[in-house]
Amino acid sequence: MRLAAVVGMMLATAAWSAPAEPRFFIMGDGTLALVSVHTGAKANVTYRRPNGTYDPEALAQIRRVMRSRDGGEGEISLRLVELLGHVYAERGHQPLRIQSGYRSPDYNEAIRANGAKAAGGSLHTEGLAADVAFPPKELKPLWLEIRKLDCCGAGYYQKNGFLHLDVGRPRFWEPATSKVEENLSAGNARIFARTEFDRYGAGESITVALHAMTLPPVLVSKDAVLSDGGREHPVHVESTLAQQDGCFAVDERGAHFRVTGVPATPRGTLVLKTCAPRLERTPDTIETNPIAVRAAD
Repeated sequence: MRLAAVVGMMLATAAWSAPAEPRFFIMGDGTLALVSVHTGAKANVTYRRPNGTYDPEALAQIRRVMRSRDGGEGEISLRLVELLGHVYAERGHQPLRIQSGYRSPDYNEAIRANGAKAAGGSLHTEGLAADVAFPPKELKPLWLEIRKLDCCGAGYYQKNGFLHLDVGRPRFWEPATSKVEENLSAGNARIFARTEFDRYGAGESITVALHAMTLPPVLVSKDAVLSDGGREHPVHVESTLAQQDGCFAVDERGAHFRVTGVPATPRGTLVLKTCAPRLERTPDTIETNPIAVRAAD
């Protein structure tokens, strides 16, 4: 075989097997080891393939370890998996000890009824949060490092020996400042949106979900904007949800929308608009996490 043909085959193989562009801003190396403090269930998986896609069986193992204390399994956000993967890699691939992962809504309400400090709109019930136990000497340094990422929620529970990690709005707290007993999410006060990924290709539609909704319905307009460096670009919202007065009626957390017509941007946020009547503390607009959209070649 001629050298040119051999080189051509090598280049083609390299292109086929090269990792895809990372889909999240904060990611691990694609591997994760977890152990449940309560059940002893374990997972040691490669959850992301070399081509950037995710392995369903590996994700199923993660869900089993992170299942609710009442046995219920729920979806675990890929964004949370990547955050845990990042912490796992940064700690030298030592298994993460999960104290609390997914919580079924019934279980969450039961522990609240028993006087435990658990938020009414807990992100644990949406597969967006995990409480992870660490050795005492690691707790505060890890908390401070996660705060620097400016991506996530991070709660420091020194006395209990764990960090609360979530992929909600960037914020941080200690037990004295958590105000969990005040139920700050009531009346949709802390509703937010998350995109499926952070990085998108040119022309790719973007899936957006609403989270921390505590008082349905929330009415979402078909018109939204991409906010990009002080500029606003109109985009369009589509959904199979029922409509009310020309707006989509969202009755449950995690409801998905498809956003199209998003222009290229190195970094911006999608801003959904809500429609009247707005119940209690429902905001006029709901923002997503930052995203990047690649320009067309």
